[in-house]
Amino acid sequence: MFTLSPRTHASKAAHYADLAEQAHGLISGEPDLIANAANFSALVFHSLPQLNWAGFYLFDGTELVVGPFQGKPACIRIALGKGVCGTAAQTRQTQVVQDVNAFAGHIPCDSASQSEIVVPLVHADGSLLGVWDVDSPVIGRFDEEDRHGMEALCRVFMGHRSA
Repeated sequence: MFTLSPRTHASKAAHYADLAEQAHGLISGEPDLIANAANFSALVFHSLPQLNWAGFYLFDGTELVVGPFQGKPACIRIALGKGVCGTAAQTRQTQVVQDVNAFAGHIPCDSASQSEIVVPLVHADGSLLGVWDVDSPVIGRFDEEDRHGMEALCRVFMGHRSA
């Protein structure tokens, strides 16, 4: 496991690459969304430092509904465009939030969360599966390397989904 000191950026990228390989191995050949999402959440939550929540919100055609995750109980439903998750889902753009208290409309599911990264999960046909949401109790926990790493992990996850 790596630490988040400035001199370990190369190992941070390598750790994400290793996680992507592990994620591929976990979900390769398994068609069940819930089983894959559960294992994916556990892998990331227990492999990266300074996290207090990692999981999925799945789009039910109207709003995001909590899916498999690791961490404390979470908000159950999030409207598109609301909070960090709803914003990522609506804009189809990854949201990296250094300080959730400075994010207009942040939904505080866990008051311990201080920073957040949310990656939209979009099928090849453009339809929304949901979002991948990771929270940290540390302000400024996520940076551009985390964005790239989380997006790569989500490409592995979505590579095993059909439209």
